[in-house]
Amino acid sequence: MAKTNVSPDAISTILANPSPDSSFPDLPDIVVQVLDLKPTGNRYMFTASDGKMKLKAILQSGLSSEVVSGNIQNLGLIRIQDYTLNDIPTKNEKYLIVTKCEAVSPVLDAEYKADVKAEETGIMLEPKEEVNVKKMKVKNEGPVVGIVLKPKQEIVAKSAAQIVNEQNGNMAPAARIGMNRRIYPLLSLNPYQGMWTIKVRVTSKGNMRTYKNARGEGCVFNVELTDEDGTQIQATMFNDAARKFYDKFALGKVYYISKGTLKVANKQFNTVKNDYEMTLNENSEVEEVSNEAAFVPETKFSFVPIDELGPYVNGRELVDVIGVVQSVSPTMSIRRKSNNETIPKRDITIADETKKTVVVSLWNDLATTVGQELLDMADKSPVVAIKTLKVGDFQGVSLSALSKSVIAINPEIPEAKKLRNWFDSEGKETSLASVGASLSPTAKSGARSMYSDRVFLSHIVSNSSLGEEKPVFFSIKAYVSYIKPDQSMWYRACKTCNKKVTDAIGSGYWCEGCQKNDEECSLRYIMVVKVSDASDEAWLSVFNDEAEKILGCTADELNKLKTEDGETSYQMKLKEATWVLHLFRVSVTPHEYNNDRRQRITVRAVAPVDYAAESRYLMEEISKMKISH
Repeated sequence: MAKTNVSPDAISTILANPSPDSSFPDLPDIVVQVLDLKPTGNRYMFTASDGKMKLKAILQSGLSSEVVSGNIQNLGLIRIQDYTLNDIPTKNEKYLIVTKCEAVSPVLDAEYKADVKAEETGIMLEPKEEVNVKKMKVKNEGPVVGIVLKPKQEIVAKSAAQIVNEQNGNMAPAARIGMNRRIYPLLSLNPYQGMWTIKVRVTSKGNMRTYKNARGEGCVFNVELTDEDGTQIQATMFNDAARKFYDKFALGKVYYISKGTLKVANKQFNTVKNDYEMTLNENSEVEEVSNEAAFVPETKFSFVPIDELGPYVNGRELVDVIGVVQSVSPTMSIRRKSNNETIPKRDITIADETKKTVVVSLWNDLATTVGQELLDMADKSPVVAIKTLKVGDFQGVSLSALSKSVIAINPEIPEAKKLRNWFDSEGKETSLASVGASLSPTAKSGARSMYSDRVFLSHIVSNSSLGEEKPVFFSIKAYVSYIKPDQSMWYRACKTCNKKVTDAIGSGYWCEGCQKNDEECSLRYIMVVKVSDASDEAWLSVFNDEAEKILGCTADELNKLKTEDGETSYQMKLKEATWVLHLFRVSVTPHEYNNDRRQRITVRAVAPVDYAAESRYLMEEISKMKISH
């Protein structure tokens, strides 16, 4: 194999310097070979190798384009210019986050293996500046490499404290934080790290709200933070921290933040696409960035084609869409049921290459600002990319913007250019249809057919990579084999919007979604059940409507049974629901819990077995088997 430029002991150098900017400013060139390159979501994982040692690694999402373009390839070489090393003590292993790198070699013929010779006992560090290296002879030994020392620099008799004080004395606190600490990308953070500092923009700020529980009363609010790469995380503050930082955080401003803690995100109540969520306490440090150029976070989209919106209807998952504007309505005034307040609304209709259209509702400022801009240019059919939309069932399928939604008009992204080319060449002459009109009633709840994509459970549980790019859907026929009686079976929900409520001060319940107190709430199921078929078994996440069909009663009715008739009657009710055969429509996605990668299988629809229809399905499958043989 041809001579390579892999840096000797590159992995050892990385392991010895987890934060290169702060601990080793003169880090030598780190060139490694890329092995086992594979996608994971919108990023790429690989194994970094120096021929002697290997280290699991991941490319920051901003480097994905280098892989797509072919600059970074499997078996090729890259020079790592900046990185973060994560330490995960529970697994006794480290993980490399590459934040900056460049390709230095095309694909090699095979995996590089270093030749370890007896005389090669040290690490050769190649200086960044050109120097003369002299070979010296040592008696009874072979040639060794001598190190040429640079002339000694003039030494000024100042203490370290004096130097630091002179450098930083006139800086603002935020500038000192930025200079003295390594700025970590959000992608690199995990719950096991110690000190870190992030530089983020506040892209959403919630209201201060109060709560009451067994431990007393308190207040809480949260913000959504976005870094320069477009990665987002939700940060929550309680009580003293909430009062300290509520006025400090301003929407749209940039901050340095440190001394926070992270935990695995509760995806049921966190719409930000991050595996972790952050908590700031009264000792956390938050400094506004004022004396340097503030960045504009890159908006990252994960588009869902319009004809694939059906499974998201009335779900918790928010979506991004891109489309060509077909029409824009005038501004309408809508009166809220919750507080009788009148707010502006505007509907826009968009279409994409699936030849389907969908209505997007804009509210408040989005309706009067961006909505008016779109109305003024509607005759030019602009392309809009919209991030963070809720999918509803009005007219079959509809989209609704939230306060944190982002709208980009004619964005400079590949998807927009591709969509514009399609529309100009054929789309504007194509017959388009509403996506809601083309879905059957079952499709609107995510179950296009209980007999399409039918698989055994073993097909799902044995394939851990299912759903990495986007959720995948299957139909299964299985028995409910076990329902854990001691799990949290339900949550307290607002009767208007079904979102979770908390105890209000005094009496009643507070709904963050409706921004109001109510004297009553309802219970809604959120539970897991174990199902089994002839091939395997699996745990399924089940929400309210589907759980009611499985258990045969509402959550309020089950809670009343448990409270009035006792634990025995409650467990008997759960037992009655087991070993009943159902048809399930499920979605499969991966998720991480305590750094353990697992599958999340969610029930999107459930129905009893129609044995006549089931028999017809089986006969068709048998016919297909005969034909294939």
